[in-house]
Amino acid sequence: MSEIAARMDDAASSSFAVRRPLVSERQVAGLLIAALCVLLVVIIALPLWSLLSKSVQNTAGDFVGLANFWTYASTPTLVASLRNSVFVAGMATAITVPLAFLYAYALTRSRMPLKGLFTAAALLPIFAPSLLSGLSLIYIFGNQGILKHWMMGAKLYGPIGIIGAEALYTFPHALLILTTALALSDGRLREAAEALGTSRARIFRTITLPGARYGLISAVFVVFTLVITDFGIPKVIGGQYSVLATDAYRQVVGQQNFPMGAVVGIILLVPAVLAFLIDRRTQKRQSALLSARAVPYEPKPDAARDYGLLAFCLLVAGAIVATYGVAAWGSFVTYWPYNLKLTLNNYDFAAVEPTGWDGYFNSLKLAGLTAVIGSVVIFCGAYLIEKVKAFPGLRGFAHFLAMLPMAVPGLVLGLGYVFFFNASWNPLSVFYGTLTVLVINSIAHFFTVAHITALTSLKQLDHEFEAVSASLKVPFWTTFRRVTAPICMPAILDIAVYLFVNAMTTVSAVIFLYGADTKLASISIVHMDEAGAVASAAAMATVIMATAIGVKILHVVLDRFVFSRLQSWRRR
Repeated sequence: MSEIAARMDDAASSSFAVRRPLVSERQVAGLLIAALCVLLVVIIALPLWSLLSKSVQNTAGDFVGLANFWTYASTPTLVASLRNSVFVAGMATAITVPLAFLYAYALTRSRMPLKGLFTAAALLPIFAPSLLSGLSLIYIFGNQGILKHWMMGAKLYGPIGIIGAEALYTFPHALLILTTALALSDGRLREAAEALGTSRARIFRTITLPGARYGLISAVFVVFTLVITDFGIPKVIGGQYSVLATDAYRQVVGQQNFPMGAVVGIILLVPAVLAFLIDRRTQKRQSALLSARAVPYEPKPDAARDYGLLAFCLLVAGAIVATYGVAAWGSFVTYWPYNLKLTLNNYDFAAVEPTGWDGYFNSLKLAGLTAVIGSVVIFCGAYLIEKVKAFPGLRGFAHFLAMLPMAVPGLVLGLGYVFFFNASWNPLSVFYGTLTVLVINSIAHFFTVAHITALTSLKQLDHEFEAVSASLKVPFWTTFRRVTAPICMPAILDIAVYLFVNAMTTVSAVIFLYGADTKLASISIVHMDEAGAVASAAAMATVIMATAIGVKILHVVLDRFVFSRLQSWRRR
C-alpha cells in the first residue's frame, strides 16, 4: 500500500509539474505589450524619425542642419506652393464647415422626413477616392463639361477646381463631427429658453452655437488638414497650380530630391500636429459640458423650419449625388460629351493602363489583408492597453504611439516609409515595393481611429470580467478569447470595414510605395488621368466606390442579423 501511495504522490507531483506554466501571466503580458511597442515603433516612430533625419541632410547624406529649410524659404516657386496650399485649404474650410453645420443642424434639430436617406447621401464621398470628386467636376465644368458655360470664362483647372472638389470630398468628415457635437448637447437649456419665450435667433446664438463650438473647432481643423495634405485632387484638377502635396511628389518622384521632399513633408506635418493638439484640448473641455443629468433635445414639429431645412438638404444631397453620378455615368459614355452612347469600352483598362485590372485586384488584396491583420493587431493591442493592468509605463507608451498617426497626414507617412524602408542599411528594405509594405503602411496610417473605436468598445465592459477571471485563476487570454472578443465583435467588424474602405480609396499614403507588380487601383487612376484617359480613370474610381459601398452594405446586414445576437445580453 505504501508503494502504491508513493507512486500516486509521484504522479500527482509530476502532473502538477506539467501543468505549471513556464512563464507567469504577468510575464506573458509584459512580452505582449513590449512586442506591441516594438511593432508601433517600427511602423510609426522610425519612419517619422527617418523623415526628420532626411530633412537635415543633403543629397549625399551629410548633415547640413537647417540649410534645406533655408533653401525652401528662399525659392519663390516653393514658397508660392505654400501660399497656394494655405489659400485653397482656407477657402475650402470656409465653404465646407458652414454647409456641414447647417446640414447637421437639419439632421439633429428638425423633424424633417428621410433623415436616414439624407445621411447616406451626404456620406457618399467617403466611399470614393478623393480623385473622383475632381474627375466629376471635370465632366461637369471642364473644357468639355456639360455645364462649362456656368463658369463664365473662369478656368476650372486651378484653385477653383481644387476648392470645389475638396469641399465635396471633406463635407462628410465635417458632417460626422458636427452631427455628434449637436447630438451631445444638453436639451434642457433649449427647453428652458423656449419656455421663457426666447426668440429662435437668440437661442441659436446663445445656446446652439456655444454648445457646438468645440465640434466646430474640430471640424475646421480636420477639414483644413485634409485639404492641405491631399494629393489626389490637386493632381487631377490642379493644372499648373502648385500646392505642397504635388510639390512633395515632384521633388521625390520627378527630381529624386529626397531631402527637399522631406522638408515639404515636415511643413505638411505642422498644421496636422497643431490641429491634433488643439482637437485634444477642445475634447477635454467639451467633456466638462456634459453631465449625467443631460438629456437629448427632441425638436417639436415646425412646418416652416422643417420644410426649409428639407429644401436645403435636398439641394446639398442632390448636388453630391448628382456630381458623383455624373462621373459614374461618364465612365459608360463612348466619348464625352459628343457621343453619349453607352459602352463598356472604358472598363477595358488594359487599353490605357499596362496593368489593366491588376490594379483593382491588388487593391482588393491590400484592403482585405489590411482589414483582417489590422483588426486583429489593433483590437488585441487596445485590449492590452485598456484591460491588462500590468506595466503601466509600457502601456502608456504604446497608447502614445497608437495615437500618433492621427497627427500625421498620409503623404507625410508615405514619405517616411520611403526613407525608412528603402534605406540600404535597413534589413526590412526587402519589403519595399511589395504588398507587405503597403499593408503595413495602411495599418499604420489608419491605426488611431480604429484604436479609439476599440478602446471605446472595451471601456463599455465592466472590469469585473477581469476581476472574476483573476479570482478563478483564469488567464487573461482565455477571458479575451471566450468573453471579450465575442462581446466586442460588432466593434471589431466596424474596425475591419473602416480599414477596408480606407485602404481601397487611399492615394496619398501609397503614392511612393508601390512596385511594378503592386500598383493599386487608386494609383492607376492618377496615371490614366495623366495619359488623358479621363473616362477610364472615372471607371476605375467608380469600381472602387461600388466595392466600398457593397462592403458597407454587407457590414450593415451582418451587424443587424448576425452580430446583433452577441449584444442580446444588453437588452432586458
